[in-house]
Amino acid sequence: MPKQKPTNQEQVTAYIQKLEQPLAETITFLRQIILETDEEIAEHIKWNSPSFYYSGEMKPFDPKEYKRDLLVLNIHRKESILLVFPTGDKIEDASGLLEGNYTDGRRLAKIKNLEDAKAKQHDLQNAIKDWISKIEK
Repeated sequence: MPKQKPTNQEQVTAYIQKLEQPLAETITFLRQIILETDEEIAEHIKWNSPSFYYSGEMKPFDPKEYKRDLLVLNIHRKESILLVFPTGDKIEDASGLLEGNYTDGRRLAKIKNLEDAKAKQHDLQNAIKDWISKIEK
């Protein structure tokens, strides 16, 4: 019997299990709060990192617009984790969580460690909810 490809969740779990502590603990916390923000948020490995996307019904769109992609974790730096929102310019964020003014529309949120992630949890979940509220369904 051929070996089945791991599910998206299994791939993300395997990715996190290869990380060192305390980074893995921080990523696990972020993963949990992102997924529990809305039941239609799903995860997979994209761009060689854990990524989160909207899994519900949407109007047709050009895949190059990244309308389904919520955020990608950039964890290739030791000093912080970057949450990259490809279409973050659409999010109304008065908290200051999202940074940058990139012409391609992306915005970034920096997370230093688990304590920082916990401190920013409310703002992160509000940003995700705002992003979901603007999806063209």
